[in-house]
Amino acid sequence: MKIKTKQMDFEAVMKLPRRTHKNPKRPNILFRSIVRVAAASDLKDANFTFTEERMDLVKDEPCLILMNHSSFIDLEIVSKVMYPKPYCIVCTSDGFVGKEWLMRQIGCIPTNKFVTDVSLISDMKYALNKLNCSVLMYPEASYSFDGTPTPLPRRLGVLLKHLKVNVVSISTKGAFTRDPLYNCLQKRKINVSATIKCLFTKEELREKSVEELDQILDQEFSFDHFRWQFENNIQTPETFRADGLNRILFKCTNCNHEGQMKGMGTQLTCQSCGETWELSSLGQLSSSKNQTKFSHIPDWYAWQRQSIKESIQDGTYQLDTDVTIGMLVDYKAIYMVGDGHLKHDENGFVLDGCGGRLHYEQSPESSYSLYSDYFWYELGDIICIGTNDVLYYCFPKQPDVVARTRIAAEELFKLKHRDRRAK
Repeated sequence: MKIKTKQMDFEAVMKLPRRTHKNPKRPNILFRSIVRVAAASDLKDANFTFTEERMDLVKDEPCLILMNHSSFIDLEIVSKVMYPKPYCIVCTSDGFVGKEWLMRQIGCIPTNKFVTDVSLISDMKYALNKLNCSVLMYPEASYSFDGTPTPLPRRLGVLLKHLKVNVVSISTKGAFTRDPLYNCLQKRKINVSATIKCLFTKEELREKSVEELDQILDQEFSFDHFRWQFENNIQTPETFRADGLNRILFKCTNCNHEGQMKGMGTQLTCQSCGETWELSSLGQLSSSKNQTKFSHIPDWYAWQRQSIKESIQDGTYQLDTDVTIGMLVDYKAIYMVGDGHLKHDENGFVLDGCGGRLHYEQSPESSYSLYSDYFWYELGDIICIGTNDVLYYCFPKQPDVVARTRIAAEELFKLKHRDRRAK
């Protein structure tokens, strides 16, 4: 999937009218049917199946649907398991670019990822109560990088109690393994399944505390797709299975260099020290030269997280890279305004560009995570920062810093909030 872009001067972009808020639209049966038909081929290729639990408790009432986010097939899955019930979809605002009319017809509600959006809750309530329509939400707000959960917003239970509707969860098996984000949009031949269940009834929401709800949500969104693949002997014989693996495994466990990893074919290689790992058809890593420190990819990713956390604590963490800058201010295009420079350290983000005319700063406390993506709309890897008024899509010219920066943003947020509570 691609996105409309347009070259434009920064000052001209800043003068453009901003997006205006519109109430969600209930998707009619025609558009729900079109989406379902369009998804049929992909689901057939994945031999998709699903099971239901406690869904008799939901009946025909509108509900909040919470789903883990693995790949684009997630939307196709919902189009099958929820049909013909109407539902709105909370989605990223850049999904509206160049196709706002269509997105509204299928019930999409735009929001900016990891940016405080006070209108989102009222939009969800409008869909549930005024349109009598369910709402689909991906609480992780982003695809998993390493096959384990991305952070959930804290006190999500408060939102559930506020909405006062039944809550349905959809969890998938095989969706990540079939199409992991790092693997350059190359699909593997993997069967995909899902479990759809009533997670909370309205009565259960009233009875449970926010802390109890959050604990259950954390358990529901606890998964490890690489471990599932290995333990269930799910084979991925494709010879491209390690393509792009350097996007998530960016630091060598042998020489500790960053940004020198190369994933290609079935191998991950450090171009600094020459160490090579083979990615097996079961998703496990093994070294041909030395003892393998981490055969399990999420363990390697967690080691990188700990390393970044330590560099933040000792004051040595920094991102300092040239970038190409795109901007979102309306739904007509992503406006490419030129080159700039992005810095990130313990004080947050600083973006400068367009000959000194663009300057934006964002504190570490502004969000618990970071909108970052690989091969974004087939344009490149991105780091996105900004406000509800303007989003800046930064395409780093330094290799493999996207996952590193997202980890750092998450760890900085946790450390800053811990320090604040300690005062």
